[in-house]
Amino acid sequence: MALTSDERRLAQASLVAVWVGTALASVLQADGLTRSLLSTGGKVPESLYGLIIWGISAINLTLGLWMAIKPGRTIYLCAMGMTLSMTAIATWIDPALWLHPMGPLSKDLPIMALLWILAKD
Repeated sequence: MALTSDERRLAQASLVAVWVGTALASVLQADGLTRSLLSTGGKVPESLYGLIIWGISAINLTLGLWMAIKPGRTIYLCAMGMTLSMTAIATWIDPALWLHPMGPLSKDLPIMALLWILAKD
């Protein structure tokens, strides 16, 4: 069953909002929640925090804008790869995030499903 054009536009817009919103939130919270996550368990050297925060934010913003400007299979597969990578890294840093009541990692599962549906449609 293929998505209707309205369903596709809604799905694309929601994913653009996730990617761009994540980029902005990471930067706005660079000295707060983002830094706190990176410091969990002492696995990430503090000297890399800035590079990681700004680098990942730039990648997220790029993916979100690419998805907005030229949606298609390539961007959805790239976004899936980024989601898998970031989920694996976040799990390595703090596996307890899977049990967090706000679901920062469990939300990646429906995002991945939506990306897959869009990539195949």
